[in-house]
Amino acid sequence: MSSLSLPSHFDVIILGAGAAGLMCAITAAKRGKNVLILERSNKVGKKILMSGGGRCNFTNQFVEADNFISQNKHFSKAALKRYTQWDFIEMVERHNINYEQRKHNQLFCLDSAKDILNILLEECSQGGVTIKTHCEIEKISSLNLEAVIDNNHQNRNNLRYKVQFSHDESTHKLTCQSLVIATGALSVPSLGGSGLGYDIAAQFGLNITSRQAGLVPFMFSDDMKPLCETLSGLSIEVIASCNKRSFTESMLFTHRGLSGPVILQISNYWQPGDTVHINLLPNRNAANWLLTTKKEHPKNQLNTVLTPHLPKPLIRELQLRWWSENAQLPLGEFTDKKLTAIGHMLNHWALKPSTTEGYRTAEVTLGGIDTDGISSKTMEVNQHPGLYFIGEVLDVTGHLGGYNFQWAWSSGYSAGLFV
Repeated sequence: MSSLSLPSHFDVIILGAGAAGLMCAITAAKRGKNVLILERSNKVGKKILMSGGGRCNFTNQFVEADNFISQNKHFSKAALKRYTQWDFIEMVERHNINYEQRKHNQLFCLDSAKDILNILLEECSQGGVTIKTHCEIEKISSLNLEAVIDNNHQNRNNLRYKVQFSHDESTHKLTCQSLVIATGALSVPSLGGSGLGYDIAAQFGLNITSRQAGLVPFMFSDDMKPLCETLSGLSIEVIASCNKRSFTESMLFTHRGLSGPVILQISNYWQPGDTVHINLLPNRNAANWLLTTKKEHPKNQLNTVLTPHLPKPLIRELQLRWWSENAQLPLGEFTDKKLTAIGHMLNHWALKPSTTEGYRTAEVTLGGIDTDGISSKTMEVNQHPGLYFIGEVLDVTGHLGGYNFQWAWSSGYSAGLFV
């Protein structure tokens, strides 16, 4: 016999106890709804706990639709306006959680990401939300009520969906008026990521856009691979550009390739075969600067000139590749053409990643459920009243910096108002 003891009906059943699912549950419970969350893994909020190096970058002080990637760039606006970063900050402050602002207006917990999860669980508890872990969804079905669904008050009481799931080796079947899919996406499967939400979407006739790992490190198969291995652990502030988007942040060399915030950001705009350009000297025109330095300090060697601006190990590796035959020459003996070429490469280092590290380490999944089939106001499926999709499972992906959590809070809150 299973230890699970639940009523057979809930007003709202939410699949997934991550950021979006918990926020939706809190909002619905405050409206008096009887809410159940079914979570597949052994504990709730795993991604919250792991985020931001364990400090949870829970939002950003400046949030705009331009911080999100979607085939419909306008879709996120309504939810982001309905529940803003200031609304979540107010909840954090109301619970007396200490937080700090870091660069690029990112907000992190001062102590632990557990603080954010504890807020959400406390709010769920106050609202009487039931949360069950170790629940494997087996089947979702629409009850296909004969009543014409026209969203009037009378139809709000209809039982519309049946959820079949296993728990403790037993199968359970529950019904609900509103079913919310907050199952996340494919990124970091070790933290509960899966394609379940896409399967449910496809079952109900929703389109799914192409998906790929986002906010993810690059890997290389050419001569960049040994360079990255040699420089593993070294970090430098750069501008990374690809497909008309640029970000300024730190880049980290790893034994597998390139990572760091700037690489994660630009990875959202990279497609296989694309070239990424790295500006190693963001604050100067390197070619003009080298030509001027040649006139003013003709006896200096190039590596000496670069040392105040770039880490020595990186200079050594670039020298091996770009000016090894001139390594011992003073600047005065470099041709202007050669210095101009080196300067151009310092500002436009062209790199061609072979691939990314994939979903295993990706922070998000790019793409997802096509938002054309979803109400931007309520997160409800246009053709299936009572069925909602929120959070990362949708084709809405935020930049690095707290934006994906803000989308979870905003989309979860929006659905919670209408379930």
